[in-house]
Amino acid sequence: MKAYELMVILDPSLDDEARAGALEKIQGLVTKPGGTVDSIDEWGARKLAYEIEGRTDGWYAVMRMHASPEIVAELDRVLRITDPVVRYMLLRRDDLD
Repeated sequence: MKAYELMVILDPSLDDEARAGALEKIQGLVTKPGGTVDSIDEWGARKLAYEIEGRTDGWYAVMRMHASPEIVAELDRVLRITDPVVRYMLLRRDDLD
């Protein structure tokens, strides 16, 4: 398993319950096939550097995990089609292996 870091920006108009559900769904995509989530750091609402789809704010979270390339490919596929996800960045962290 390799170390990865996922930063996700969620729609800020989501209520706390929907936001927690979206994060649980993302976490489940990693843990169900055998990956591990090391930490989730919720940064909260922040101003975006530029407007995205008419939004000027976003709700940020950073997840550190260990996963196989197959898990990461599926996570990438699902995040692209998940409505509450405004943007995301998935990085391989060689320094955390």
